[in-house]
Amino acid sequence: MVAGTGAIPAGAVELGAAFEMVHTYSLIHDDLPALDNDDLRRGKPTCHVAFGEAIAILAGDALQTLAFQTIAELPVGAPSVVAILREFSLAIGTGVGGAHPGDDREMANELAPGMIGGQVMDIEGEGHTPTAELVERIHRAKTGALITASIVCGGLLGLGQAGAQAAAGGPERVAALRTFGEKAGLAFQVVDDILDVTQTSAELGKTAGKDTAAIKATWPAVYGLEQSQKDAGALIADAFAALDGFGEAARPLKSLAQYLVDRTH
Repeated sequence: MVAGTGAIPAGAVELGAAFEMVHTYSLIHDDLPALDNDDLRRGKPTCHVAFGEAIAILAGDALQTLAFQTIAELPVGAPSVVAILREFSLAIGTGVGGAHPGDDREMANELAPGMIGGQVMDIEGEGHTPTAELVERIHRAKTGALITASIVCGGLLGLGQAGAQAAAGGPERVAALRTFGEKAGLAFQVVDDILDVTQTSAELGKTAGKDTAAIKATWPAVYGLEQSQKDAGALIADAFAALDGFGEAARPLKSLAQYLVDRTH
């Protein structure tokens, strides 16, 4: 929302669609035989099973490209579009050569290489005993980075509609949104790991137990199921705390974060 107005900024639907395009592309490619080799997604045959591997690859490529086109056409000034595109690119790429404003560059690249970089670490870690350091790096890089960017880019869009980002403590508000996204995004992946070992394939809409079978780096594999559940709750509490300065306006984001840990699929 635009700070102080309660109005949904123009372009919010398009920005959300761009993130969903990238999310869907990532799932299509993640299910491919060369990666997770899965045949079930959202309770239906995966894209390569239904349409063939070549079409699945091209569908993912097309969705990613269309996402960037959609963001480039957002109805905000060029500086805001560039800021959103940069955030978006860092979240879904390798993270090489990039850091968020105010971040220590070396630390940023070490902890958050982006969704594709996280996927590489995930693949290379298969079959090896998972460590706490590895599982956190993978989770922050993959789903966590995308969720964080969606929150931050929404804030950048709203600030772009409201005027200069410095108005109404813009940079501080964006930093708070980033903290919220990082905590909530990590909680989402922790819960995803929990569901993989506690739910059936029918309940999940995808093949259950694949992470365990592949000896993947997951939160329960490192910390156990009970501690994983506690960690997810603690992360959401920290996410809530990051939004204290937003008051009632933070209610939708808090509801979303709570859903992330309460979901069963």
